[in-house]
Amino acid sequence: MAKAQDMNAMMKDIMGAFPVDTKSMEDAFKSHAALNEKLSGVALSAAEKSAEISSVWAKTTLAKMSDMAKAKTDPADYAKAMTDFASANAEVAAENMAAFAEVAKKVQMETVELMMAAGKDMQEDASKAVKKATDDLTTAAKKAGVK
Repeated sequence: MAKAQDMNAMMKDIMGAFPVDTKSMEDAFKSHAALNEKLSGVALSAAEKSAEISSVWAKTTLAKMSDMAKAKTDPADYAKAMTDFASANAEVAAENMAAFAEVAKKVQMETVELMMAAGKDMQEDASKAVKKATDDLTTAAKKAGVK
């Protein structure tokens, strides 16, 4: 009667014949981590600038409110103070919205640059990995006697 083959040993032999390059996986992980670090830097920088804009805007608004809150002798002065506050607040709002737009535009440009660079790097890495895998499989096939 025929002896049963050990499937575990056979699978181990088959998997051993196909080399696995863990270095390319490590390199991919490192590249991914570096990209995340750069993207986080862009996001944190934008958050910091946005917080600065918001802080200045709040301080300006509060300073203008204190002028409006001062006691007036003539009732018409209250209306004028309110109108002046609304006008100044609208002007400051426009300036700050433009500043926020600049921050957003900068984030968008930096993100696109990072993604394009990462795409180029990934394409080069993938090409190298495919070439190495092809070379390794060709070598393994030659060793196994496969033509």
